[in-house]
Amino acid sequence: MPDPLDVLTDELIMSQIERGSRVIDLGCGDGRLLNRLKVEHDCSVLGVELDYKHFVACVTRGVPVLQANLNKGLEDIPSGSFDFAVFSQTLQQVHRPLAVLEEILRIARRALVVVPNFGHWKVRLQVVMQGRAPVTDSLPYEWFESPNVHFLTMRDFRDLAMRGNFRIVNELPIIGNRAVGQAWLPNLRAHSALYVLERPGD
Repeated sequence: MPDPLDVLTDELIMSQIERGSRVIDLGCGDGRLLNRLKVEHDCSVLGVELDYKHFVACVTRGVPVLQANLNKGLEDIPSGSFDFAVFSQTLQQVHRPLAVLEEILRIARRALVVVPNFGHWKVRLQVVMQGRAPVTDSLPYEWFESPNVHFLTMRDFRDLAMRGNFRIVNELPIIGNRAVGQAWLPNLRAHSALYVLERPGD
């Protein structure tokens, strides 16, 4: 069975994508989301995935996919090739997040970026009370097994956007089992957040 948080995230991302759009999913996993977009939204889709097992799973689903390392750039993909780029739970795993975001917005008109929020109250409480790297439902890895190489909060992401050649169109904190447009203390309460990004002037 799919993880409920993954299902919630998929639904939230799909709600932001117009029917018939060209969509690339960077770090697409097993292609579950792209398959839904193709079947349910009539989207033209492409995945990019490094993990071989996930790459094979995409092929098995009939989802077009490239096996590539996002840390090495997207120079083989022409500018403006896609309407939307999905970058879900992957930003914190790449070596140079700002450079990758700017490349994403070179190839796509809009980016849908989902990030974990290390400012969540459970994370803060574990650090204060236990003095250890936190493990939560949304951050389920022990520190020595985690694929995350960067740790950011919602405030950190806003600061990053100010440094880049893009702007935040929408910020949707994910609190519990729903996204909240206007949330009270979102940096404390949200376990993750969806950001809709675009280049200035688009």
